[in-house]
Amino acid sequence: MNTYETLLYYCYARIENAEQYAADHLSFCKSIGLVGRIIVADEGLNGTVSGTAESCQQYRAAILADPRFAHTDFKIDEVPEPTFIKMHVRYKSEIVHSGLKDPTEIDPTKETGKHLAPAEFLAMMDRDDVVVLDVRSNYEHQVGRFKNAITLDIENFRDFPTMINELAQYKDKKILTYCTGGIKCEKASAYLLKQGFPEVYQLHGGIVKYGKEVGGENFDGKCYVFDNRLTVAVNKVNPEVIATCYNCESTTDKMINCANPECNEHITQCDACGEKMQGCCSEKCTDHPRKRVYDGTGYYVKVPQPIVIKKPSKIRKQVS
Repeated sequence: MNTYETLLYYCYARIENAEQYAADHLSFCKSIGLVGRIIVADEGLNGTVSGTAESCQQYRAAILADPRFAHTDFKIDEVPEPTFIKMHVRYKSEIVHSGLKDPTEIDPTKETGKHLAPAEFLAMMDRDDVVVLDVRSNYEHQVGRFKNAITLDIENFRDFPTMINELAQYKDKKILTYCTGGIKCEKASAYLLKQGFPEVYQLHGGIVKYGKEVGGENFDGKCYVFDNRLTVAVNKVNPEVIATCYNCESTTDKMINCANPECNEHITQCDACGEKMQGCCSEKCTDHPRKRVYDGTGYYVKVPQPIVIKKPSKIRKQVS
């Protein structure tokens, strides 16, 4: 019987001829039976891949054997089946979109926030001189976040630079940034340092590694992940469900994508409403002619992303 794994990783490292590397990397991944999603840019790699334990071990060995990526930190989950259906490797201008007119004004390989091991992050997070900052998007922190964390009203990470003026009130604090696996914090903390924040830190390995090493203590809810699981549990110490159903406001930590592909909204929805609404966020979406078949998971392959209408940004202090 096969055992399966899902690997979450990133690596900031200069890649020459990155477009060709992406094409070659896709062929390699397919040749060893992996599925997943990888972004390749001149600045490095950002990926989540899944397959048999043997294929994943072969992939890790290949990445770590390349001197450019030898310091890559893989977060490994054992899973009952692969968490993707297809394999995609795409070349983009950045491995995570910074939202900067000139993305080269920050370089995480040269300056970024100090990395904190999960145990160090846990020890610091409740200090009076510390602010814990969630740099993820609304739909991510809606379903799970650290107790008392500052969250940002942003639809995408590329909106992060627009929040700097509102974050200025915390310049006299130690800023502890966190995200899913660490990749967004590399750029967010680098940008905060460039904007004059004197003490900026980041959770090494993100929420996923924190759950594995310290049991996820004080992380409320679940962690949003970018594969067909949508969310994973990380807190084995003092877990709480903090999200509510988009439709009926009952407590739930189940995250779905709306079954209307032209909406595709990330929402939390209880099973009862999921069945009633056929996996849609609204009656209007339920009646949409292109509505996808809801199988109870709320995950769909190759769904188009919605057009986001920007709203005034807000900083929210989460109090648990």
